[in-house]
Amino acid sequence: MKTIVVMGATGPQGRAVTAHLLADGWKVRAVTRDPDGAAARELARAGAEPVRADMDDTASLTATAEGAHGLFSVQPTVGSPGTPAGFSAEDEVRWGRNVADAAHTAGIRHLVYASLAGAGRHDTEVLPQNTVSKWRIERHITRLGLPATFLRPVSFMENYTGAYHLHDGAVATAFAADVPQQIMAVDDVGAFAALAFARPGQWIGRAVDLAGDELTPRQIAAAISGAVGRRLPYVQIPIEAIAAAGEEFAYAYTWLNERGYRADVAFTRALHPGLMDLRTWLERTGAARIAGFLAAQEAAGRSQEPPGTTRPDS
Repeated sequence: MKTIVVMGATGPQGRAVTAHLLADGWKVRAVTRDPDGAAARELARAGAEPVRADMDDTASLTATAEGAHGLFSVQPTVGSPGTPAGFSAEDEVRWGRNVADAAHTAGIRHLVYASLAGAGRHDTEVLPQNTVSKWRIERHITRLGLPATFLRPVSFMENYTGAYHLHDGAVATAFAADVPQQIMAVDDVGAFAALAFARPGQWIGRAVDLAGDELTPRQIAAAISGAVGRRLPYVQIPIEAIAAAGEEFAYAYTWLNERGYRADVAFTRALHPGLMDLRTWLERTGAARIAGFLAAQEAAGRSQEPPGTTRPDS
């Protein structure tokens, strides 16, 4: 019944990690800015202890981490939902470093950091800014000498459940139609975090790129179409339209089209045999979420946001 602190507990990765840790018998301190909010109350009903802390306030983070065995750290990526207005890459790095500093001060015995696939290639190529930010946080954790695990997931399948990649009855992204893209279910990040905390001797000191499937955008659109029972064609958004929203966004898509993630799907599945591929994820939760979004979108009679305004890994 040791305690794990989960940062960003009401976000997608934080919720998944919390659920897996509770299922494994850990106590969980679910860190949020609003412990009285609906999302935090839901975590409390599941058995977690919602606690208030702010990633800009190292003292509050340290107080939250005191006496805990482990800590799961995740920060929002620029362009992801729920980030504060004006949130920048420097904000992400500062928040990640603050969490690491607090873990160090509190004597945390195992920190699991949710990074991003490709971060380990920083010394050999020019990476997208969102990947560089996570590499900088990794380096800070390493400099502190923290006993740590770096989980580096690829883009999430959940990006296909809403206005990220669904527009006007189509799957629409800036990915080249026939270039394979690696994807992963958010829930499997929770599974890997729980695995790392359960087996520290195997996982402390490791940095692992993680992917659950590798498909072209056309194949992804076809799989979604079959799962929801309606045709959703693939439409490639011109990279110029993405650049209008920001050059960094455009470079992230260009990098994924030309270089891309290089996680080993078979190796990831060997580490976690329950790893979901796209078909399994669609059967379990994805298809229902996509169908619900499409129905709501049609009822509203319009798209909820313009394409190309979020990062491909948000």
